[in-house]
Amino acid sequence: MNKLIDHTFLKATGTKEDIDKLLEEAIEFDFKSVCIQPAWVSYVAESLKKSDVLTCTVIGFPLGANTTETKVFETLDALKKGADEIDMVANIGWLLEGNFDAFYQEVQAVKKTCQTHTLKVILETCYLDAKTIAKASEKAFEAGADFVKTSTGFASGGATVEAIKLMAQAAKGKGVKASGGVRTLADVEAMVAAGATRIGTSNGVTIMQGQEAKESY
Repeated sequence: MNKLIDHTFLKATGTKEDIDKLLEEAIEFDFKSVCIQPAWVSYVAESLKKSDVLTCTVIGFPLGANTTETKVFETLDALKKGADEIDMVANIGWLLEGNFDAFYQEVQAVKKTCQTHTLKVILETCYLDAKTIAKASEKAFEAGADFVKTSTGFASGGATVEAIKLMAQAAKGKGVKASGGVRTLADVEAMVAAGATRIGTSNGVTIMQGQEAKESY
């Protein structure tokens, strides 16, 4: 189960002490990745060199309303600094108004920048109805995304079994990441049963210890 988890710290209040603790835990439990804000990418990538834990960072975070050009630049900068995986927030307004062409083009542009690196597209599913979740997932994969992801953890809700099922139906062998509100082993098991192939959480250690966490992300 440990290799399902992107061990996460995305709070604006993060200090070096917080990141060092995150790194120590990720190495101890051999999580899939450490997911952090872009400012920490160089430090985290260097710290994880001798492990098989990946460095993941976020782009267009947390609102997704940056320009495509900005997201492309952020992605390129993160990769140069050592990021292995990119979690990009979609333009939620485009999805709500049904502008899937613009969404497709943006995902395609960022994936072109990622090349062989993993791109996860955050849909912020709490704002979308079932039809839009399904369509956005389909278009993201068509544009080259490796994963679709439920949430930033900064919106009005997180991952749900219903959203994961819709995303998994579109995945067809690609990835689905459940993030936001995953606090217990039972939560992880429910998400995996629904089709999740990755879990984003700051509660990885607590989950591995079989306890219930208090953190919402």
